[in-house]
Amino acid sequence: MLDYSHNYLFVLASLTIALIAGFSGLSLTQGASQMSPPVRKIVVSVASVILGSGIWSMHFVAMLGLELPVAYYFDPLVTLISALTAILFMGLALLIVHFGTRTRAKIMLAGVIMGSGIAAMHYIGMSGMELCVPSYTVPQVAMAFAASIALSMASFQVSYGRRSARNIVMGTFGFGIAVFAVHFIAMAGTGFSLAEEQTTFVPPMSRGVLAFGVTLSAFVLSGSFLLSGATFATRLGGQGGGAAKAPEDQAEAPSAAALNGRQSSEASAEQASSGVATPKPDAQAERRIPYESDARTHFISPDNVSAIRAEGHYTVLYSGNAKLFCPWSISEAEARTGADIFIRTHRSYLVNLDHVTSFERKKDNGVCYFDDTPALPKVPVSRSRLAEVRARLGM
Repeated sequence: MLDYSHNYLFVLASLTIALIAGFSGLSLTQGASQMSPPVRKIVVSVASVILGSGIWSMHFVAMLGLELPVAYYFDPLVTLISALTAILFMGLALLIVHFGTRTRAKIMLAGVIMGSGIAAMHYIGMSGMELCVPSYTVPQVAMAFAASIALSMASFQVSYGRRSARNIVMGTFGFGIAVFAVHFIAMAGTGFSLAEEQTTFVPPMSRGVLAFGVTLSAFVLSGSFLLSGATFATRLGGQGGGAAKAPEDQAEAPSAAALNGRQSSEASAEQASSGVATPKPDAQAERRIPYESDARTHFISPDNVSAIRAEGHYTVLYSGNAKLFCPWSISEAEARTGADIFIRTHRSYLVNLDHVTSFERKKDNGVCYFDDTPALPKVPVSRSRLAEVRARLGM
């Protein structure tokens, strides 16, 4: 067996690449589940490429830092297959959590798929080495897969248990550490020996060519990181500082009040087919809330919305069995609907107290329950807003 070591500058660079890719992919998908299916597919596809490329780039940046006493090369076809493997596995994992109802079981399944993809990509990439043959035992491979799956499940649980800014950042570190740790756990159980003869008819890829490819990938990931970071900062600003109304929003408000009877009946029919509660006769048209469905903008009376939840820079409306995507931020929804209908119970929730059927006190916070809203049966009440909510409920 050959002695080997790692250049620690490349080790640090590989961790940085993993973190950059993790943040870019996870922040890009924030709010994707509320987008229209065609747009969601595009976002998930791009995020899959970013995360998968990040896994591949991290691995080969670390491999560039592998110092062996002999020269070694890589099979270009196997190297390409390893990259596609990482992208496909990440794509499947993201499809699971961004299409259909997101449950804990689906989040865990996505983590298992991601972990399997990371480990599979590592060993496929290692099998492409030429002139120098890696070797490992079945228990060593099993340990690497087990560590990869466990770390990936933890990362997905943090990232998708709740899609807040804090969880995105924590999930970024979880993703980066998972990819980084799996590589070096696997390498710790790997030995290297000289190959007796060339095993491929494909011209080998030198470390210089590999470095060129990895550098190009790292450049693209860095660009994605800058764009995602700018968008992420904008979302934080929109949620924290109150939403200023855009000119288009101001222009739409009067037109909403002037909708004719035919448009109102179409919106009512859409609500009925979606399981939305039937509008009340005294609903105020000028305060109707927009939501997107079937490539059209529809409107619903605030009286028929039980709660509004923040989802990135947008919101989700809960009415009966329906979950509706609203283009307003939580701050804009609070400003437009008025305090006489909704009350902020939590930084991420607005609640229509007319739909609250029961309230439960839990130490220093509380919970509001909705019997008429299966889509969202309960909403948390934070400690700072507990007194106001109890007063509005007449308690």
